[in-house]
Amino acid sequence: MPETSINTQFDNKNQHPTELMTAPATALLRFRRPLIVLAHIIAFAASLMFSFLVVQNMQFRREWLEVYPPLLLFFLIVKLPIFGLFKQYRGWWRYVGISDLRGMLLASLTSTSIIVVTWFVAGWSDAVRASLPAGMERPAEGVCVADVFASVFILGALRIVIRLYFEGTAQVGRLKRFLIVGAGNAGESLLREIQRMATAQYDVVGFIDDDPAKRGTHIHGMPVLGTVEQLPKICNERKIEEIAIAMPSASHQQLRRVVQVCEGTAIRFSTVPSLTDIASGKLRVSHIRKVEINDLLGRFGREVVELDLDLIEAFAIDKVILVTGAGGSIGSEMCRQLCNFNPKLLLLLEQAENPLFYIERELRRKFPTVDVKTLICNITDKVRVGEVFEKYKPQVVIHAAAHKHVPLMEINACEAIKNNVAGTQIVADAADSCGATNFVMISTDKAVNPTSIMGSSKRIAEMYIQDLSRTSQTHFVTVRFGNVLGSDGSVVPIFKKQIAEGGPVTITHPEMKRYFMTIPEASQLVLQAATMGKGGEIFVLDMGEPVKIVDLARELITLSGFKPGEDIELSFTGPRAGEKLFEELSIEGEDMQRTRHPKIGIWKNIPMDRDKLRAGIDELAAIARADTHSGIVDKIKELIPEYIGGNNTS
Repeated sequence: MPETSINTQFDNKNQHPTELMTAPATALLRFRRPLIVLAHIIAFAASLMFSFLVVQNMQFRREWLEVYPPLLLFFLIVKLPIFGLFKQYRGWWRYVGISDLRGMLLASLTSTSIIVVTWFVAGWSDAVRASLPAGMERPAEGVCVADVFASVFILGALRIVIRLYFEGTAQVGRLKRFLIVGAGNAGESLLREIQRMATAQYDVVGFIDDDPAKRGTHIHGMPVLGTVEQLPKICNERKIEEIAIAMPSASHQQLRRVVQVCEGTAIRFSTVPSLTDIASGKLRVSHIRKVEINDLLGRFGREVVELDLDLIEAFAIDKVILVTGAGGSIGSEMCRQLCNFNPKLLLLLEQAENPLFYIERELRRKFPTVDVKTLICNITDKVRVGEVFEKYKPQVVIHAAAHKHVPLMEINACEAIKNNVAGTQIVADAADSCGATNFVMISTDKAVNPTSIMGSSKRIAEMYIQDLSRTSQTHFVTVRFGNVLGSDGSVVPIFKKQIAEGGPVTITHPEMKRYFMTIPEASQLVLQAATMGKGGEIFVLDMGEPVKIVDLARELITLSGFKPGEDIELSFTGPRAGEKLFEELSIEGEDMQRTRHPKIGIWKNIPMDRDKLRAGIDELAAIARADTHSGIVDKIKELIPEYIGGNNTS
């Protein structure tokens, strides 16, 4: 299923038909205009004869043979150039539509008006009447009027026959049984585009729509078969292979409902572009693509995030901005978002060279006017980090670099502390020393009542950032959010790979839930929160409602055209070390303070004593260098009393 357009083989707007024709057909095309004119001459002759019959109650009279030829000649002299002025010899009849019929009607009315006026003048002028051929002095009065409708009828019928011929001959091979969900404007437009395809791919069976008024009706000959709830039965009875969701204004919840209803039907799903893309002319309804999990879970029914773009622009424009972890999922998206606001210099700091290479190439291609500088650097290298800050003196620092994988950090606890705690301390101290105005640390929902080494390491990093802000001129803030869809190593890419391999899809626990957000949305809200920070705040993003991982797996399997539990098995492996069944992240509650942005809250907490905190961090870093897992667990429990992990001693 093409993801760009159903008309990939023939786009009637952009691709010339000669590109798909054989040599004889191309030769014939050279005479296309004369053939069309000849067809019009024949149609005009037939319409005039038909008009005579209508006027005489369908009775043929021999005297017409004297009147008909000179009258036809006069009609042709008037009608041929008029139809040419209305561009009736230029259209492709295989794509005839309402606009073509309207043009034919206007051309016919105009030419008939000229003919009638001519007869009016001839009736008042003996000289004009005498100059006319014999038999043309008194044509039947109704002939001209009847000819208007006869011309439109015959020419329209001729065009429609040509279109039906091409649509009929386009049926090559077995076509996919296709069902359109949504019998509105988008659905009707999609059906028309499918019917116009030069090489047919789909056998459209009908429409699905919840509107009671549309039930039993037909659109271009295709019936409205039923409602969304009846989809499984209809798909089974009609042997549907693919469903197109033609509802460009549908919410994520509505899209998700269609997929969930069809679970177990082994059907592929596609959707049309958004109303914004269609209205802007960027995409047409026919540019359908596969439904992705982001379409279903991207915002969990939330409205589009409203941003104060003026504040974000003032925060970023003409600034030297450094992004750590610039090659990662969040770091790279932060770079993309920042480039929209024209920073003076964007510094991409990353220890992995390949991701850094790719994001640099992308940014230079998409944002050629933005000055981008790539820096290979490990944030635990204090000397190298100091050199970078001393040389470039960034005004804004977005700290996205971190080790994030919970199970890996459980068995590599020392590296989690070195990178997430000591590395953050090094970068934050460098920002403070060089006089940066803003420092934003990306944190996680796993820092809330942590049960893992990774979550606790991020919580300690939060504590250090909050403490440093108390005496620094730099505005240090932290932004917490949950999982992002499609990030490297996240559950969605893993599930997709397992589905592609034929399963099983592995899930830790049937009750495990997680918060999800799209990467662009999370990055935009991070920038919005950064503009609001005065220093020391821990901002929490509204992630909506948590989703069961097992439901996510089932929907991915369904979207892939398989039956969960039959074609692709589900396997439960049990929670891994450090994992929670439920993450805790909410902007509601006594410990939360509302902000002026409805999607952002501030977590209220009592900071730890500075001496105790810094001494504890120094000791923790020393234990990490000694590579002692049990010592790390014990020290974390001293710094974070709510930490309840540490059962894994691998």
